[in-house]
Amino acid sequence: MTPPPIQSRALYEEVADRLRQLIYDGELAPGSFVDERALVERFGISRTPLREALKVLHAEGLVRLTPRRGSWVAGELKPQDLDEIFPLMSLLEGLCAYEAVKKATPEGVRRLEALHARLERHAAAGDVARYYAENYEFHEAVQDLAQNPYLSRAVSELRRFLRLLRGRQLRVPGRIQASLAEHRLLMRALRRRDPEGAERVMRAHLMAQRAALAVQDGTAPAAAGGRRRGTRAAPARRGKGRR
Repeated sequence: MTPPPIQSRALYEEVADRLRQLIYDGELAPGSFVDERALVERFGISRTPLREALKVLHAEGLVRLTPRRGSWVAGELKPQDLDEIFPLMSLLEGLCAYEAVKKATPEGVRRLEALHARLERHAAAGDVARYYAENYEFHEAVQDLAQNPYLSRAVSELRRFLRLLRGRQLRVPGRIQASLAEHRLLMRALRRRDPEGAERVMRAHLMAQRAALAVQDGTAPAAAGGRRRGTRAAPARRGKGRR
């Protein structure tokens, strides 16, 4: 039986990808009005695929649509938003790390080793932008190794919001070194095939990012790599496995 031909992506999906990247890059600033006419001219398209793309981004929470008034980029994440997102992300990415260690093939381990080696180089060079980009790819690689499509979908949905931060927590003095140290602990757990240890490290890693943002925003006096005052560390798991 001949399989059906592969269909190309709809134009509005391509436009949504480009708009999303403009938002992540800060070219479309938080809270700014979306100038549809300018974007139509820039992309060389009609308004129909642009408006369909804006509906997609509205569903993702990146754009606000107001009938008869137009579209606006979503505003900056507030401390309350971060306090709600990061604990949830720490749970989900912790589970990704747990599953990744259990399921990783030698090839998958080599991929993470290569990504980690690049993180080491970028940190040594003090290159925050490249460290952030490589770190994002590293976390996606862990997510892929977990081989859980439902978990991956949940993580990807939340990660869209964290990308709006554009890695600014890494600009807190000492944070990039602390982040690298946390990655080293994660790699140690991976090499030892210790899923519980990897989960603990990943959860702490995410919460350390929140603490760094609190320091940057002046909302907490904690050290750049540590816990925010008033928060509790992720509890250690007991036992040798999950049910």
